[in-house]
Amino acid sequence: MIPEYTPDNKNRSGWIEVITGSMFSGKTEELIRRLRRARLANQKVEIFKPIMDSRYSSNEIVSHDSSSASSIPVTSSSEILSLVNEVSVIGIDEAQFFDSGIVNVCNILANSGIRVVIAGLDMDYQGKPFGPLPQLMATAEYVTKLQAVCMRCGNPSLYSFRKTKNNDLILLGEKEEYEPLCRVCYNNLIQTVNASI
Repeated sequence: MIPEYTPDNKNRSGWIEVITGSMFSGKTEELIRRLRRARLANQKVEIFKPIMDSRYSSNEIVSHDSSSASSIPVTSSSEILSLVNEVSVIGIDEAQFFDSGIVNVCNILANSGIRVVIAGLDMDYQGKPFGPLPQLMATAEYVTKLQAVCMRCGNPSLYSFRKTKNNDLILLGEKEEYEPLCRVCYNNLIQTVNASI
């Protein structure tokens, strides 16, 4: 169980919560939900996201179901430390797009008594661990792995299949570019694609 409220005192304990899963699994929606609950508990919250993610808004985190919350876009993980000001809770979205320093930043924040809630993709479009997420999950007190619904069979999805032929590791996109798939459908589709090459 994830504790969602900690009294604001000098001896408060910080921690890291990672929300992860495939695209369309509700990561940002869950991040926004937790941060709204923190605000309901009169905790001061600040939210950060990588400046490169401007798909829906340049200064908000926005879920696929259009829930949103104001955020501060940053160019690097170290910038977060310089912008934090007397807060109880820090939210960070799209963690996979941050540099590897985000792990150290989250640990510094948690060690100083701040609750850090961070969301991001655990795997890239090739099904490989993505960016700093493996290290974040290893150092976090709480990890929540969400699943989307496979668009082919309806089973739980853990893969973000890229439908376009772009081989760049980072390609911002939505349903036109990506499709959530379960293990079986993903592997079947990969075999079909590889057979046609």
